[in-house]
Amino acid sequence: MSYTLEERGNLHSLNYRQFFKNAEGKHISPFHDIPMYADESQNIFNMVVEVPRWTNAKMEIATKEPLNPVKQDVKKGNVRYVANVFPHKGYIWNYGAIPQTWEDPSHKDEDTGCVGDNDPIDVCEIGTKVCSRGEVIKVKALGILAMIDEGETDWKVIGINVEDPEAKDFNNISDVRRLKPGYLESTVDWFRMYKVPDGKPENEFAFNGEFKDKDFAIKIIKNTHIFWKDLISQKIDAGELNCKNTCVSPSGSPYFCSADEAKAVVAGTSPLEKEETIPSSVDKWFYFQRK
Repeated sequence: MSYTLEERGNLHSLNYRQFFKNAEGKHISPFHDIPMYADESQNIFNMVVEVPRWTNAKMEIATKEPLNPVKQDVKKGNVRYVANVFPHKGYIWNYGAIPQTWEDPSHKDEDTGCVGDNDPIDVCEIGTKVCSRGEVIKVKALGILAMIDEGETDWKVIGINVEDPEAKDFNNISDVRRLKPGYLESTVDWFRMYKVPDGKPENEFAFNGEFKDKDFAIKIIKNTHIFWKDLISQKIDAGELNCKNTCVSPSGSPYFCSADEAKAVVAGTSPLEKEETIPSSVDKWFYFQRK
């Protein structure tokens, strides 16, 4: 399945939105309408790229907006950028999420003892290519890290684009440790420190910051898919989440969004205009002595 993008508003501003269309030109939700599996028999998953490697703008699927476009996160009324914490520049992987997954905030994980973070499950894609924002790629899971963010479980899948020239060499988390020594340690370091410049404490991790392997990662992904199924079938209260979709829910469901309704959602946003200049402060770097 191929997807196209429709950008609206001004990039790096509060009104920027990136909407998705399927191969038929129908507006869709990247949260609900893109299948989780690219190839279920091989456990190959679709990944929506939110943040390309080396960039700082914290883009994310807008889970609380109709059609769930990609937008820039907001903090204190301003668009949000992640800081450069030595020795890193922006995100050190292509960062995104697996569609049709959801970390249920009412479910306490038996391994971490913490509830889910109310978002699709995150992926750090470690291939050689710098992907594009909104790109939908096919990834295989190699392992997973259990970050604890303000008392919530925030799983980080480590994956690689199956079309990457290095993909054949990476089949489990041990391959990352062997072929890219230091990368997993840098990943833990990045997630531990990235909020510190904002005045927040270091993040913590379950399993003493150790990565679990491929099988464990696939189990967690499948569990979050079950939670999503309960969400989209209205077995669980969606709260502030917007579950409108054009492909999954049957006509007559409160979550069903017709083509005309979808077009109206997009038309109700600002037209695409010149992107805003990224503030020079985004290039500032921070050094912290590790505890």
